[in-house]
Amino acid sequence: MEDIPLITSKMMKTILLIAITLLIGNYNTKAQSGGSAVQSSAVPFLMISPDARASGMGEVGTAIADDVNAIYWNPGGLAFLDYFDYGYTFDDEGTRTPFRQVALAFSPWLPQFNADLYYSYGTIAQHFDEIDGTVAFNFIFMNLGEFKRTLENSQEAGTFTSNEFSFGFSYGTIIAPDLGFGFQLRYIQSNLTPTGQGSGAQSGTGVSGGFDVGLLWKPSDLQVLGADFEDRLALGMNLQNVGPKMTYINEADPLPTNLRLGIAYDVVKDEFNKLTFAFDYTKLLVNRDRNGSDPIPLSFVSSWENNAMEFAGGVEYWYEDVVALRAGYFTEPDNAGARKFWNFGAGVRYDIFRLDFSFINTIEENHPLANTLRFSLLADWE
Repeated sequence: MEDIPLITSKMMKTILLIAITLLIGNYNTKAQSGGSAVQSSAVPFLMISPDARASGMGEVGTAIADDVNAIYWNPGGLAFLDYFDYGYTFDDEGTRTPFRQVALAFSPWLPQFNADLYYSYGTIAQHFDEIDGTVAFNFIFMNLGEFKRTLENSQEAGTFTSNEFSFGFSYGTIIAPDLGFGFQLRYIQSNLTPTGQGSGAQSGTGVSGGFDVGLLWKPSDLQVLGADFEDRLALGMNLQNVGPKMTYINEADPLPTNLRLGIAYDVVKDEFNKLTFAFDYTKLLVNRDRNGSDPIPLSFVSSWENNAMEFAGGVEYWYEDVVALRAGYFTEPDNAGARKFWNFGAGVRYDIFRLDFSFINTIEENHPLANTLRFSLLADWE
């Protein structure tokens, strides 16, 4: 009898657990000892913020969403990206140039594990007058590293790599004065183990799809109790990763469905300086126990029985729209990953380019996310 690769449910659980542990940075053993269940999900790479700018502010961006990375933070922000307002983007006749922007990001993920994990991201967006809105496409790829292949006779038979990726399409438009609406449709594929050979072989590949729906309100004329909030305040909401469960062999895990709420306020805004404070609240709309996880839409209600949520706050300072400094703080409870860290970042804009950098300083010593560095590049494409 020919030896064939053994792809089992146990192997799938092991690789999925490793992926969640490495991507999120923690694994709470309370779930193994009878405590509160860890509210984990499939394809956790969808929860990684793509840009170093937001990362440097403590992972906030739901109410900012003022560049092409709005496709992740809040597709409602795409509605406000209609025309460039920089001098170099206007032609000699004074015609406004439609918004077109590209962003790229690449980050070795948790290099201290020497597991060859890396995260890459790319997106492009452009405004079209014909459809009165802005369209964006993005691609995310997460390499999960190399694993040993085991045969049915328990012998090793080389190695294989695991990865996950997604394609997304977004559209945003203004639906009311100062109110932007946007959505994203996404194809998701998770390749955890290769397909075995023979009659009983099963595939370790899961396929799913999902959508995001976002709103962003940026009042241009607002006064409250005598205070002027004109062009300074923004409120955002994003329902993220809504879709069917990801199925591997006989295992089904929910997508990381999130509800994001955000607020941002420009404390200082003049010709030379801009100082912004922003806060995000994120609720993981997943509810699972030892018997499995609740399906959508039941999880939209049952997930509030657990405290799987995130809080993040950050500040950004721009000088002459050329140099930026950032800082932020992120925290979550034990059953959501127990991550707690400070973020610091900086950015510089030159001509059509913006380069951003961020650094994670964890509260806990020897944390997997400690000293993680991230870089991202953004370009205005005329």
